[in-house]
Order: sequence, then structure tokens, then C-alpha cells
Amino acid sequence: MSKRLIWIVLDSVGIGAAPDAQHYGHADEVSHTLLHIAQSVGGLKVPNLARLGLGCIDEIPGVECAGAKGAYGKMQERSFGKDTTNGHWEFVGVVLDQPMPVYPEGFPAHIIERFEEHVGKRVLGNRPSSGTVILDELGEEHMKTGRPIVYTSADSVFQIAAHEDIVPIETLYEWCRYARAILTGPDGVGRVIARPFIGSPGHFKRTGNRKDFSLTFGETVLTRIAHAGYPVVGIGKIHDIYGGEGITEAVHTEGNEDGMNQLAEVMDRVHEGVIYINLVDFDALYGHRNDPVGFAKAVESFDARLPEVLTRLTKDDLLCITADHGCDPTAPGTDHTREWVPLLLYSTRMSGVVNLGERDTFADIGATVAEYFQVEGPPVGKSALSALHV
Repeated sequence: MSKRLIWIVLDSVGIGAAPDAQHYGHADEVSHTLLHIAQSVGGLKVPNLARLGLGCIDEIPGVECAGAKGAYGKMQERSFGKDTTNGHWEFVGVVLDQPMPVYPEGFPAHIIERFEEHVGKRVLGNRPSSGTVILDELGEEHMKTGRPIVYTSADSVFQIAAHEDIVPIETLYEWCRYARAILTGPDGVGRVIARPFIGSPGHFKRTGNRKDFSLTFGETVLTRIAHAGYPVVGIGKIHDIYGGEGITEAVHTEGNEDGMNQLAEVMDRVHEGVIYINLVDFDALYGHRNDPVGFAKAVESFDARLPEVLTRLTKDDLLCITADHGCDPTAPGTDHTREWVPLLLYSTRMSGVVNLGERDTFADIGATVAEYFQVEGPPVGKSALSALHV
């Protein structure tokens, strides 16, 4: 039997404040990404996600539970934080018991001075900011001087923005690799992110050449699946998130629509192993920009394309749809929100609906995947495979 896992992460599509949200702030306590975006459009139109059980997890306007077929539940993150790195690494069994460093006052001199010496120019910015706002504020000066724009956010990130006509992409990537090399130990941020952009003052636009340089935490379930001889294809930023660990093929994407195109293409040619995609537009274009209507429309657009995945499933496939954190666009601020995330599992061999309940770690996915491929499981997490009866 050629086993295949189709694993889709809807970046930032949370489903309600996590039990420990109060430790992260008021915005987290009042967050419920799916509920609030559904309310913004008078109810979500997502019939395919509804059939997989999304409406059974929680009450979401427009999303019914009746007629569902699949397994549904929600997962609580055990790691500290609410970032992409934390979520994705916990999926595969790495629980971070210490928060990764954040820099609400900007990066200290011992980091910036080393980076500036390497680049040969002083940086612009060095403060928390929205990626679009800081381009409006500093993009023109960057174009005149060639000085890199360095900024962070509430997440553990060191971001470097540069105009593609001023700084060649490979130079920007090299700067990021250097920053990644010096950001270790107590300064080990989760991700160094290249943020290339184009355009003119007042009309700047970030491009699809973004690249993440993440911390890595060693061998995972993905590594063991690859060592067992299966392909592990990472689509979108999956390869970057894991620093390539356990990924046998990386496929670049430019947004959700391209991501779905690439997913269909990979499903048509890769008939076993793991096909693992992150769809980032929900987070990057709508969550961080406080656009609940745009967020809702993006979820509906994904749902409209979901049949392209469902019709490609064989009897030996397992489909997993989840999220890595929340980013409630109606909550105060523009940061990620500490939320439960949905868990939807489906096989064409399932005959009914299964309630997977409230799971106490994202690593339950890693444990399920490990059992499915019959490789050693992660040190934490409980498999849900037996509940599926497949």
C-alpha cells in the first residue's frame, strides 16, 4: 500500500482563545479568528470545510455541522509563543519550553553593530513595525541610500526589507544567512526573514521572493519518514520553517492561489509520502492587516478550491487540515493571537463522523502521522489514527 498524507496548514486560522490566552494579553483573550471573520460577512460560505466537520468544532456563522463526514477536533499549543516556528515545530513533536526572544525596543547594539559591519551600511528602522507601514516610512530613504530596513514584531523575528532594484535578491539572502548565524543562544530568534519589495514611494509592494531562515531543532517525524524512503514535499514556506530538515523536495509558491495550483500538480505526480503545504495569505494579507472581510473571502476561496484536493484523494490517502496559530483581524493590534487551532482529518475510507475532542498539544498530528507511516513517533503527542478506523 502506497500511503500518502496531504497536510494543509491554513496559516493563522484559529478557532477561539486558548485556555492560557490571558497570559499573552487582552487581544488574545478576546480572539476567535473564524468566528469574527464569519460575523464580518454575515456567515462563511465554506460547504466543503463544513462537510469535513469544521462546523462541528465550534459555532461559526454559516458553517453547519449536519451532514459532516470526517474527523474533527481542536488542538491547544503546549509550546510558549504563538508564532509560525512554535506551531510548525510542535506539529512534529518539538515543544519549546522557553519563549524565543522578542525585541519590543528593537535589537541591541551587540547584534546591530555586527550586522552593520557585515553589510557595510547602517540599518534603517530597528524597531517593531508592520511590514507595510515601515516600507511607507523608510522605503524611499532605503532607495536613496541602500541601507537595509531592519524591523521586528511581537513575534520572534529579525526581518530585513530591501528593494529588488537596489539590493539583489541573493545579496539580501546572504545578509539573512549572516544574521541567522549571529542570532543564536539567548538571541536565537525563531526566524530571520528576507522581505524583498518593489515599486516606488507610495506604491511599494512586497514580492513572492520572501525567504525564511528558521531555527532548527534536529531530527523529527519528517526526517524519519524521509529515511524510510518516502518523499516529503514541502510547498510554500514549509522547507524554510524546518530549515530543510526532513524535506526531500521544496516547491516555492506566491500566495494561496499559486499554492493550490502547486498542490494539485504535486498530488498528480507524487503518489506516496508527505505533501505538506502552508497557505500564508490568510496571515500575511488579512490577519496582520486587520481585514476580516478579506480574511473571510480568502477562506471561502480556499474552500472553493478544496474539491481539487478531495477528488485527487485515493483510498490510501489521509488528508489533514489545521492551522499553526490565530491572527484575529478584529482583535486589538496586528499580532498573532493565542488560539485553539482546528484539526480536520479525512480518508475516503471513513464512513461516518468522528469527534476527536480537545487535544492538549499540536504534536498529536506528528504522533498520528508517525503511526500512519509506521515510523518512530515524537516524544510527545497522542495519535488519533485508531479513531479514524482506516
